[in-house]
Amino acid sequence: MELTDLLKPESVIANLKATSKKQALQELSKRIAEIIDQDERDIFEILLEREKLGTTGVGDGIAIPHGKLKSLEKLHGFFARLERPVDFDSIDERPVDLIFLLLAPESAGADHLKALARVSRLLRDKDNCEKLRGSDNPEAIYALLIEQEANRAA
Repeated sequence: MELTDLLKPESVIANLKATSKKQALQELSKRIAEIIDQDERDIFEILLEREKLGTTGVGDGIAIPHGKLKSLEKLHGFFARLERPVDFDSIDERPVDLIFLLLAPESAGADHLKALARVSRLLRDKDNCEKLRGSDNPEAIYALLIEQEANRAA
C-alpha cells in the first residue's frame, strides 16, 4: 500500500487551530467526516477510545491517532500541522504539532498495522518533519509527504 492510497491532497490541513488534544481530535473528526462521509461523533469516539488505551503521541512532536470504523470500506489517512503545539500526553512529554491520523475498516487487520508502520517510518525523518513544520501550504505539505515516500521507495 502506497501513501497515495491513504492520503489525498484534500486530506491535508496546514494550520489546524486547537488548544488541546481533545479539541485537535474534535476538529479533525469534523473535517474528516465531511471528506469521507461518515458521522463526526463516531470518528471522535473511536479516536478517544484509542487514546484511553494509551497515548498516540509517539514523541518528537508527532502523534498518530488511529481507529477502526465498521462503516468504512478502505483505509484513510489525514495529516494536520497544528498552528500551535498542544499537549498530547506524548511518551516524551513534548507537545505535538504534527498529526497523521489513520482510519481503517474493522476488517483491515494487517493492512491497518502496515499503514501505521509506514506512517511511523515516514515521520521518523527529522529533516522532513522540519520541512513539514516550515510550510503552511496544504499542497506543499502533501507534496513533501508524497516526495518522502517516493524517495524511500527509490
